[in-house]
Amino acid sequence: MMEKKLLIGAVCIIIVAASILAYYYMKISKSSLTPLVVFAGSASKPVLEEVSEEFEEETGISVELHLSGSGEMLSQMKITKSGDLYIPGSDDYMTKAIEDGAADPETVKILAYLIPAIIVQKGNPKGIHSLEDLARSGVRIGIADPKTVCVGEYAYKILKYNGLWERVEKNIVVYAESCSKVAALITTKMVDVIIGWSVFENWDPDKSEAIFIEPERIPKISCIPAALSTYSKNKDEAEKLLNFLASQKVREIFNKYGYIATLEDARKYAPNAEAPFT
Repeated sequence: MMEKKLLIGAVCIIIVAASILAYYYMKISKSSLTPLVVFAGSASKPVLEEVSEEFEEETGISVELHLSGSGEMLSQMKITKSGDLYIPGSDDYMTKAIEDGAADPETVKILAYLIPAIIVQKGNPKGIHSLEDLARSGVRIGIADPKTVCVGEYAYKILKYNGLWERVEKNIVVYAESCSKVAALITTKMVDVIIGWSVFENWDPDKSEAIFIEPERIPKISCIPAALSTYSKNKDEAEKLLNFLASQKVREIFNKYGYIATLEDARKYAPNAEAPFT
């Protein structure tokens, strides 16, 4: 009887040990998959950082984020001929990526929409209320580099569209390299005002606030599109990530950070503006 009990106990121990080893083997196998490389404009930085962790927890597939200006990220993709997903901060750069053969046009998904706004320091100490106020003497302005960053290009186009570029340009003291860097100009008080996306207000609400531009003065609505890179060597896993980013779960995360979920909602801020991919 004693020998039978010992045998049963030994079998149980072996089964438990085997289960534990199998669990850790599966975990190690999943985590050893080649990371998915994402080249993205930093307009979506806070969401992508959170979502990439959730995706890895759910699938075991790690995500390697490269975040900067959308133009710089596209250049890196093309030079290195690498990357699994491209996520710029505007449809203009996605169009460029498709024309350059770097993004698959059949896989494009819009993750969120963006509206340009005037972003000032909390409490608006300079009393900025309109685009015309940006031309006032002594106002220090920051924008992103129009040549490589989506929101910088938008800032330039808005000022040109409203006949203000020449008057405002003299007050621009910084041209930042990415969305996150231009947003930081306000929180660090390096400038009095920036032209950015309205969502920047939610990145650091204790230090910044958005002044919305009059709807008729906004020429175009922007969006955050995502697509598979034509250089991807992990297309099945990359497609899983793309679908995850376009899911309702991730849309709710975008909403949490103040991004606009639908074109209909975006049009409330600019009803007559040109829409993305039209």
